[in-house]
Amino acid sequence: MEEKTFEEALVSLEDIIRELEKGEVPLDDMVKKYTEAMELVKFCSEKLNNATKTVNKILNNDGSLSEFKTEN
Repeated sequence: MEEKTFEEALVSLEDIIRELEKGEVPLDDMVKKYTEAMELVKFCSEKLNNATKTVNKILNNDGSLSEFKTEN
């Protein structure tokens, strides 16, 4: 997959879903679109996981980063 932004991938995924929901896609094309959609889902999931890991780091007083942890 060419390098897309998360937002571009999400728009592509939404477009595929809308097209498949219409039910007018020939079977061979449907399989291709479904495969592409699954690749987009994986790409978006990885982007979200990476963003979550980045956001969950806090800056310490010494300038180092550490994992953000909450106490339960």
